[in-house]
Parts: sequence; structure tokens; C-alpha cells
Amino acid sequence: MTRLELTTEGETQVRVTRRFAAPPDRVWRAHVEPALLMQWLLGPEGWTMPVCISEPVPGGRMRFEWSDGAGNGFYLTGEYLELDPGRRILHVERMHLPDPTPDNRVETLFLPDGAGTLLRMTMTLPSAEVRAEMLATGMEEGMETSYVRLDGMLDGKG
Repeated sequence: MTRLELTTEGETQVRVTRRFAAPPDRVWRAHVEPALLMQWLLGPEGWTMPVCISEPVPGGRMRFEWSDGAGNGFYLTGEYLELDPGRRILHVERMHLPDPTPDNRVETLFLPDGAGTLLRMTMTLPSAEVRAEMLATGMEEGMETSYVRLDGMLDGKG
């Protein structure tokens, strides 16, 4: 397990890098299969994902809804653009907080790294202002908490 590394590039990009001990095909599956996503992609402790729609085919939709159990929540919608199983996902997403954010184009690579995987995610936002707003939400902490959960799930051969 390694900590998530988040860097910015240019005016509009965010790059997230993290290593996992599991092979690329297992890490990729955990990013597209609803039953797996609902186990780890939860953000801060105490949150759940009561709705998870993931149709991992080009043109397929996604909708992830999160709740803190106290009446607070938000959701994400998007579409898959390209998929190369075990290697790459390209999708567009928008957060609804409650109004939708502009499209965030996300490319996620699952690169072999010894017996494990180097995940490299590049988010391209429409402007520097939108990127700054997104980073100010605490996204990095929520992502790291989720990825620690994913590590535990993959260790259990999930």
C-alpha cells in the first residue's frame, strides 16, 4: 500500500497516482463493478453509497450517490467514453452539489508494477477556477480514505 499522490498540471489538470499490491485486472474491476464500488468508494468514514449504477461500456452511464446517514449527500453522473479492460477507463463525470459541476474528463490507467498496479488518474477540468473549487472540497482526503478501503478489500481477494 502507498499513499495517494495528488499533483496539478497546467491550468486545468489534476493527476492522482497510487500503487496497489493487486494486479491491474482486479484494480480495474473494482473501478467499474457496482458491487465492488459500493464497498470502497465511500469517501470519509460513516458515508455510504446507496445508489451505484455503472454500465462499463462505451456510452454506458454512471450514477453514484453518497449519504452520510444524517440527511446529507451528493451524487455524480457521467458516461463511459472508452474502456480497455484491465488497462484504461476514459469517462466524463459531473458532481451534483446540488447543481451539476462542469464536465470533468477522467482518464484512469492501470499500469503493471511488479506483481501490483500503478494507478494513474488524470482529471481535466474546464478551467483553473473549477479545478481550484474541486480541490477545496477535501477531495484528496476522501480519495485516500477510499483507496485505503480498496487496499483492504483487494488484500481479501475482493
